[in-house]
Amino acid sequence: MTTTLITGANKGLGRETARRLVEAGHTVYAAARDPERGRRAAERIGARPLVLDITDDASVATAAETIGADGGLDVLVNNAGIEDGPTPTAEVTADLMRPLFETNVFGTLRVSHAFLPLLHASANPVVVNVSSGLASTTLVSTPGTPTHGYPGLAYPASKSAVNMITVQYAKAFPHMRINSVEPGFTATDLNDHRGTQTVEEGAEIIVRMAQLDQHGPTGGYFDVHGSLPW
Repeated sequence: MTTTLITGANKGLGRETARRLVEAGHTVYAAARDPERGRRAAERIGARPLVLDITDDASVATAAETIGADGGLDVLVNNAGIEDGPTPTAEVTADLMRPLFETNVFGTLRVSHAFLPLLHASANPVVVNVSSGLASTTLVSTPGTPTHGYPGLAYPASKSAVNMITVQYAKAFPHMRINSVEPGFTATDLNDHRGTQTVEEGAEIIVRMAQLDQHGPTGGYFDVHGSLPW
């Protein structure tokens, strides 16, 4: 039985990914900051609720102890994240960027680091970092791409940092399958449901990469169509 932890799993892409992986036979811990919302979401999809605030060291440590005591972890999906609006680049300050980096970057690193011992003990450890097409320097700087006209700075910068975490972790732990994924512009609370695709469509690449075996790719950056340029 594959045991999977998904952060930010009480709604949106996280919940849909949890639902799909439960259906695929995974034992899924659906993590959420709010205990009641997390419990309700987990009950609806047959997952195990887990209280987890990725910005809090003690919360992450407690979650790692809980899952370790239950038997361990095979798959980590770093899905939890926030966005900023977007704020026009000229108006971005360090104070504005700090919350995005605290959640999207430091939170992803905090959780990944805390669960490394459990992943090391797995026969088939997998990490999926939910990134964005806006993390691609190539795509954002190329006229004519859907991301070129995005006016913000903070969110793309935070997700580019997530991509670097992915690359360096994959090099450090070659026995793990560690990849970044771009779900696409999905209608969720993150973008006030302005996205052009459903959560079912957006979750497809996350679910696919969460089910990699030892022969799957690592250190890559993918959307549903294949590899993306950094």
